[in-house]
Amino acid sequence: METALAAVLPASHIAPESLHDAMRYVTLEGGKRVRPLLAFAAGELVGADSTNVERAACAIEMIHVYSLVHDDMPCMDDDVLRRGKPTCHVAYDEATALLVGDALQTLAFEQLSLPMDGVAASAQLQMVRKLAEAAGHGGMAGGQAIDLASVGKQLTLAELEYMHLLKTGALIRASVWLGALAGRALSNEEAERLDQFAKRIGLAFQVVDDVLDCEADTATLGKTAGKDAANNKPTYVSLMGLAEAKRFARELRDEAFAALEPFGPAADRLKALADYIVARSF
Repeated sequence: METALAAVLPASHIAPESLHDAMRYVTLEGGKRVRPLLAFAAGELVGADSTNVERAACAIEMIHVYSLVHDDMPCMDDDVLRRGKPTCHVAYDEATALLVGDALQTLAFEQLSLPMDGVAASAQLQMVRKLAEAAGHGGMAGGQAIDLASVGKQLTLAELEYMHLLKTGALIRASVWLGALAGRALSNEEAERLDQFAKRIGLAFQVVDDVLDCEADTATLGKTAGKDAANNKPTYVSLMGLAEAKRFARELRDEAFAALEPFGPAADRLKALADYIVARSF
């Protein structure tokens, strides 16, 4: 993914140099690449060509990185550290950070619009739609808006789950779908099971993030630890307690596993990633 992203991103010596340099700064040399990994694992499940999945994975990761750049800005979470280095607005400036996010978002859709050998035009159009829905008002952006409006409030479990199904879960769900759409067509039952897996693991990812914010240090996280508690944000830990949040993450992983059962060994890599997501802290 590092090689693929480096090839897709504009070179730093091409004007406007500062924008292109900042795009490479925030995207390369950092991050776990969980979303691209999920796309590749789903692609493997349906026999997708790796070149096509790589294109989709680059698009997903650029959307994710753009969201991090904007989330870290002073008007949002106002953070100074991301992936173990200064955030974009600190390393450059706020205007550059805003433009970096805009440029990465549009570059992601440009990548998805390029021809994919062996992928039907209808499937490729569905990829574009899935990513747009996941990133927009009904997904990531909408979830972030709810998150900002929820500071200092006590949410119910259902309200917290809805927020994170949008803010974090939607893009993880889209990652699985984009990989799957690059290969053979799924039956209705297979599509439903894969979507159930993606929903469960997307929620588990956020639960574990909340646990890590409480238990891990800044050096381990690569971002400022304890920010959620300091900012009085509602989290699974604040609502359920630490032990119950951990139990809930494991329960979600088990449900994700159950959804994949009919796929047999072809789903082993998706299961391994589900394990990785939940085992990041415990």
